[in-house]
Amino acid sequence: MLKLDKISKVYSTGTFGGKLLPAVVDVSFDIGEGEVVSLIGESGSGKSTIGKMILRLITISSGKIIFNGIDISTFKKNTLKSYYKEVQGVFQDPFSSYNPIFKADKIFTIIRQEFFPKMKDKEWEEKVDSSLKAVGLNPDQVLNKFPHQLSGGQLQRFLIARALLLDIKFLVADEIISMLDASTRVDVLNLLAELKSRGLSILFITHDLSLGYYISEKAIILYRGSVVEMGNTEKVYSNSLHPYTKMLMASVPRLDKKWEEVEVELKAKQIENTIGCVYYDRCRVPDKDAGCAGSRPPLIKVEQDHFVACKHCMKE
Repeated sequence: MLKLDKISKVYSTGTFGGKLLPAVVDVSFDIGEGEVVSLIGESGSGKSTIGKMILRLITISSGKIIFNGIDISTFKKNTLKSYYKEVQGVFQDPFSSYNPIFKADKIFTIIRQEFFPKMKDKEWEEKVDSSLKAVGLNPDQVLNKFPHQLSGGQLQRFLIARALLLDIKFLVADEIISMLDASTRVDVLNLLAELKSRGLSILFITHDLSLGYYISEKAIILYRGSVVEMGNTEKVYSNSLHPYTKMLMASVPRLDKKWEEVEVELKAKQIENTIGCVYYDRCRVPDKDAGCAGSRPPLIKVEQDHFVACKHCMKE
C-alpha cells in the first residue's frame, strides 16, 4: 500500500542557511494493507519528520513515497485532496488540534464543508454518529462540547473519528498516546488494533518500546535519521542485533534490577560524520574499527524478515 524508497530530508540551518542538517537519510520500508508498523527511536531521530513527509506537510528532499503505485511527491493541490481522503494523521497533543473558542465537533463541520458539501443533514448526522461509536464515544455525551469539557483521551478519539469520516485506508499515528493516562492508552491501542482488523494500515510512531511491541507486526528502529534495524517485531525485540537496539532494550525499566545495574547510555555525543555509521561514536562493540566510521553500512538480511545496518552482524 505505502512504500518509502530512499527518502531523505535535509534542512538548511545557520544565519544564511549555509549549513545543511540531514534529518532523514535514505530511509526505505513498506507498509501493507491492514498492517501496523512501529517506527521507534529517541527524540530527534527523525520519526515525526517521516510522518510529516508521508502526509505531505513538509517536502521530500530526495527519494519517493509511493501510495498505491503512485508517487505522492508529484501531487498538486487538487490531487492532494483526494489523497487526504485515504491518508490522514493524528498527532501527539490532542489539545493543540482544536480551537478553544469553538466546540470540539467543529472539526467534523470542516470535513463536511471540504469533502461532503452536498451530503444531506440526516445522512451526515448518521455518518458522524457511526464514526464516533466506532471509536467508543457516545455521540450524546460528547457532541456540542468545548475542548476543555472533554478529556485528552476523548479528544484523541475525536481526531481518529474525524479520520474515519473519510473512510481512510492509511493512518499516521504520531505519538498519539504519549500524553494520555495509562488506562486510556490501553483503550486507544485496542481501538487501533480493532481498526487494523478492519483493514486500516497504520504507521505507529513512538519512542516507547512496550507500545511498539504491543501493537505492531513490524518494527523499524531509527537513529539519527537512518534505519539501523527492522523486521518482524518479535525477531527485532527478542533477537536484537544492532548495538543501538540492544541499548534501547537494556534501557527498559525492570522490576528485578535496580536502575544503576542496568547499563544505560545517557548522553549521545554529537558527531559530524555523515558518511560512516551513524552510531559509531556511541557504539561499544569491542571490535569496532575505523572502517565503521568510513562507510555507512547497508541494511543486510540476517534472517527471514529481519534486517540490520551493522558490519559486525554481516555473515562471512
